[in-house]
Amino acid sequence: MAEDHIRYDILAQEALRGVMRKVLIEVARTGLPGNHHFFITFLTGAPGVRISSRLKERYPEQMTIVVQFQYWDLKVTDTGFEVGLSFSDVPEKLEIPFAAVRGFYDPSVNFELEFDVKPVEPAAAPVEPTPMLKAVDNNPPAEPKPLPVKAPKPEKTKKAQEPAPSEPTEDKSEDEAPKAGADVVSLDAFRKK
Repeated sequence: MAEDHIRYDILAQEALRGVMRKVLIEVARTGLPGNHHFFITFLTGAPGVRISSRLKERYPEQMTIVVQFQYWDLKVTDTGFEVGLSFSDVPEKLEIPFAAVRGFYDPSVNFELEFDVKPVEPAAAPVEPTPMLKAVDNNPPAEPKPLPVKAPKPEKTKKAQEPAPSEPTEDKSEDEAPKAGADVVSLDAFRKK
């Protein structure tokens, strides 16, 4: 296959982001018409995203917001948008560049846009150089002495054998399991059947 020097894939992504931008500009100007509302998914660690540390901690990778009933101060620029939303009765201001948006969905008309957004790689922690010091010791190293080992004490009462805290158990529900990263929700769950 021939090499794509024009990069139609990038042009198409930019054009579709333009659709989202125009829709948000109109909504900022006149409000949401009819039953229209939006689910907007974005990468929380993408460059230019500004959210509170509380939200960043709760959604370290990506987040989906709903622009429907309780939003305010929607402002749209050439590169992104900002909106006020309430999370657990706490008002928040979010600034989201269009380049960070992964998905835009209007369930009222079953309209969906998906964008190719590369996940943000966490920055590598700077490595401190370790000093290269050499101790001068004319004595040869001594033989290491083995440490005494204590045998574990048996329990005095007999209980049903419970797994150690470090052993995984099979009967943990999903609610009890620790959640790592953002929750991924299929957009099919919001479609009318």
